[in-house]
Amino acid sequence: MGISEILTITIVLAAVFAYINHRLIKWPPTIGIMVLSLGTSMVLAALGKVHPFLTDKALQLASSIDFRDVLMNFMLSFLLFAGAIHIDAAKLKKQAWPVLLLSTLGILISTVLIGAFTWYLFILFSLPIPFIYCLLFGALISPTDPIAVLAILKEAKIPESLEVKISGESLFNDGVAVVVFITLFEAARSGTADVSALAIGQLFLQEAIGGLLFGVALGYVGYFALRSIDDYKVEVLITLAIVMGGYFVAGHLHVSGPLAMVVAGIITGNKVRDGALSDVSRDYLGKFWELIDEILNAILFLLIGLEMLIIKISITVLLIGVLSIVLVLLARWVSVFFPVMLLRYKIKFEKHAISILTWGGLRGGLSVALALSLTTAMHRDEFVLITYVVVVFSILVQGLSIGNIARRLLKKAH
Repeated sequence: MGISEILTITIVLAAVFAYINHRLIKWPPTIGIMVLSLGTSMVLAALGKVHPFLTDKALQLASSIDFRDVLMNFMLSFLLFAGAIHIDAAKLKKQAWPVLLLSTLGILISTVLIGAFTWYLFILFSLPIPFIYCLLFGALISPTDPIAVLAILKEAKIPESLEVKISGESLFNDGVAVVVFITLFEAARSGTADVSALAIGQLFLQEAIGGLLFGVALGYVGYFALRSIDDYKVEVLITLAIVMGGYFVAGHLHVSGPLAMVVAGIITGNKVRDGALSDVSRDYLGKFWELIDEILNAILFLLIGLEMLIIKISITVLLIGVLSIVLVLLARWVSVFFPVMLLRYKIKFEKHAISILTWGGLRGGLSVALALSLTTAMHRDEFVLITYVVVVFSILVQGLSIGNIARRLLKKAH
């Protein structure tokens, strides 16, 4: 199946599912599209023996798409930049410590806890897996992806400060989690005996600090280019170059592309709002990136649903996946609790912030993509299925209930 055919079918399916959701289901767009995609995949799998033609075509489509490559090497840069460009730097600065600790200490705590839980769980089912691979799973399932939930939380009218914490954490912990994952992946692939703690630390710092510094450079180069002209078509093109060119160069420099995109997006967005562009250009630029964000998220959640067609199902691993839902939520609670406790005397936290941050920490496409990047020797099939179970539960159950839960908790607080 050629690239034009794959792209055409994907866009058409995303549009059809988005239309059905908007007219009939009326759920948040990303959740509605994923549910319809997931439901369609299940129906096609069930009808496979009766009408193999449609199932074969669907399998061909799903198999033709390299989900990891599409998300990690293309979509992620756009999604992170589009999310960061709308972040108010002044408000983010006020929440800098919570965002910093949640996206660093929180990720590390979650990675270790989930790794340990998973290791014991596999032993319990007589399927022992080396601890380093379980840590890799901890790193890939730890980043939160509240894209689908932010719109719901806005409707629930949560405090602005809590909204900034959630959005800021999600943007930065995506980048930090990818750095942790890459570091552990290199250690696992090389053999932990051949990799020193110093080498691991150097790799982590190179990816993380290098990504942040490169993002600053990208953001300011883009800003100086944008403010020197007044033509919204060229200005949109410049921001596209920042994202695509910046992510490409980051890969070659071996620094974190995701962190670079977040920083570049925050700088670009705030400089634009500070008067670097005319009102017309600012309006076009904002709407362009909002549209890119919506379209790519629709495609991303469609692909998550289609992935079910090619995931290898094992009843034992499926059961481990169901149990992992509870363990991942427990690790999330602990990884939120400790940073909040460390900061509670310095920063005022909203009532029920821990509960809302825990249940609102959705897992999404990044986790699936990272799981798919594992090698067969790293027990890829087992971790892909477990990741898929956790992500689907996260998006469907947590995503659809977080609005009501946040609303009720905030009412009690008053």
